[in-house]
Amino acid sequence: MTKTVTTRYDVTEHLRTPEEMAAYLEACLEEADGDAAFIAKALGDIARARGMSQVARDAGLSRESLYKALSGDRSPGFDTILKVIGALGLKLHAEAGHG
Repeated sequence: MTKTVTTRYDVTEHLRTPEEMAAYLEACLEEADGDAAFIAKALGDIARARGMSQVARDAGLSRESLYKALSGDRSPGFDTILKVIGALGLKLHAEAGHG
């Protein structure tokens, strides 16, 4: 019997372009159901794909505080979320809800 070798799935390997990053964040926003820590974790995935050190510099945050804020263990402040979204080159937008 041959052994099947598996590797852990890492979403960051699939977030190569700004369009893929935006689509991933959009999907996570739809699935979050109000869970801010879930959104923070999604932003952390995107930041890791982009390069955490560069995102931290662009957001004006230390690398360590960025890791903590985007770990998914807590809900970071909205100001941090906005800084990270800007540093990632993404835009937040709103649309009318349905029903």
